[in-house]
Amino acid sequence: MTAIDQAVLQTIATPDGPFTILADARQRVLASGWTDSRDAILARLAPARRPAGIRDGETDAAAAALAFYDGDLTAIDAVPVVQHGTDMQRTGWDALRRIAPGAPLTYTEFAIALGSPRAVRAAASVCARNAAALFVPCHRVLRGDGTMGGFAWGLEVKRSLLDREAARVLA
Repeated sequence: MTAIDQAVLQTIATPDGPFTILADARQRVLASGWTDSRDAILARLAPARRPAGIRDGETDAAAAALAFYDGDLTAIDAVPVVQHGTDMQRTGWDALRRIAPGAPLTYTEFAIALGSPRAVRAAASVCARNAAALFVPCHRVLRGDGTMGGFAWGLEVKRSLLDREAARVLA
């Protein structure tokens, strides 16, 4: 495992607070989340996967995030993302990108979608280890009873994202 040589860090303002994106030289999202803390974003990556150098700049993904907040819920779908993990994690992150806005799944339904109906904890772990929040929409997975469950960036942000998606889908 080697770290990325250079990456770009950009923080934008959103209705849910500052949103920071870390992208590699090819504009692929490495990590993102609702914070303006460089350290919090880097902490989402394994130490061996952290960029050797980071500069402030503009990312292509920022335009997609802003478009999402402006109502284009599919703008995030085409943003390239790079995450490293187990086969199940990579399969799970791909599956998260296929969950439609406004149609969240429970962790049990997500485990079934992954082909492992008994692996609910593993499915939850896939969400917890997702570094590319928003672009890999782990916020679209809920507890079995429909409650929020955990979210690295806070339950208020998760609720806001789900409410925004539900309202737009119903509009």
